[in-house]
Amino acid sequence: MTNRRERSLLIQRLAAFGAVDGDAEDERLRRSTLVLSTSLICVLTPLWVVTYLALGLPIPMSIPLGYLVVTIPSLVWFARTRRYVPFRTFQLTLMLLLPFALQWSLGGFVASSAVSLWGLWPALGAVLFVGARGAVVWFAGYLALLAISAAIEPILEPAAIPDAVQTAFFVGNLTGPSLVAYLLLQYFVRERDREHQRSERLLLNVLPAAVAARLKQREGVIADRFPEATVLFADIVDFTPLAVGLPPEDVVRLLDEVFTAFDRLADDYRLEKIKTIGDAYMVAGGVPTPRDDHCEAVAEMALAMLQVCQGLTDLNTVRLRIGMDTGPVVAGVIGQRKFSYDLWGDTVNTASRLESHGVPGSIQVSSRVYDRLSDRYSFEQRGLIDLKGKGPTPAWLLLGPRA
Repeated sequence: MTNRRERSLLIQRLAAFGAVDGDAEDERLRRSTLVLSTSLICVLTPLWVVTYLALGLPIPMSIPLGYLVVTIPSLVWFARTRRYVPFRTFQLTLMLLLPFALQWSLGGFVASSAVSLWGLWPALGAVLFVGARGAVVWFAGYLALLAISAAIEPILEPAAIPDAVQTAFFVGNLTGPSLVAYLLLQYFVRERDREHQRSERLLLNVLPAAVAARLKQREGVIADRFPEATVLFADIVDFTPLAVGLPPEDVVRLLDEVFTAFDRLADDYRLEKIKTIGDAYMVAGGVPTPRDDHCEAVAEMALAMLQVCQGLTDLNTVRLRIGMDTGPVVAGVIGQRKFSYDLWGDTVNTASRLESHGVPGSIQVSSRVYDRLSDRYSFEQRGLIDLKGKGPTPAWLLLGPRA
């Protein structure tokens, strides 16, 4: 277990070579995969150096040795400068040309055990490092070098290499590029899938799952009309003077604690958190997926919000004003760079006004909520309240389920 953890840490450190803060995830992944590819080939290259040295073949030995001599400093240079394009071009050129140069120096395909197969990895790897369109040039270069190798094969003088060594190198030249390609493609796909999952989670933190799925299908304007939905606004009473007397870290910590608890309640009651505005919290039931019990579910969450606030923090001054209304709403996604799923309509405005004109520590609801829930919940009548933009409006306080 310890060795596996150490290997994972080493891979992470290598992958971080040349990383640039603010890079897109695809770009970071391309950089890390190229660094790992280069490092892995550097680990395997000494095998060729030692073998050709033992066989008394100085020119073939100098080619993989030269690769090590120039690649290790290039890795250091890349780690310091973070200049990806020159490093990528340099490494792909070396990986493509040197296997063919080694093959020619050994006397052709058979004598070299088809070592030019190593040139296939940069041609294919360019799809990851450069992109599909840019990789065409590298693959065309690989095919051109194969054609040149076939053309000069008759004039090459095969090196004197024992049959057993040739066979062993055939196996190595088939296994090596396959292993490098497999391991690095595994790494690339695993990291890409991990980032995809992270992106999905972030998207679902912004948009409802059903709306996110529609957005990914590249629909045009995403807008829906719901004949029935329930909207809740909650606000922390006297939050502004409370925030003035607290350090900034405590203000953010308080809001995070309160709203995180509300998020859990929204999940528990299968409701949709719409947004937070300063110290206000907005949640809705019946959108974007209609449900018959949307009003009851929001009422249960409102009661739970009051309870959870009482024991949530050490600050006993945290009290809520809550407003609720039920009725038709329009919902949709707005924005191009920072998406926002929002609701509009008289139901939204009424819920907001009921909250702002509410009683601290209470849930103030409209007549439509009262009519829908009065047979199962207890209410206290408040009479007419002068709501901005609506005039005198009947309101009730939701007390809880009937005994």
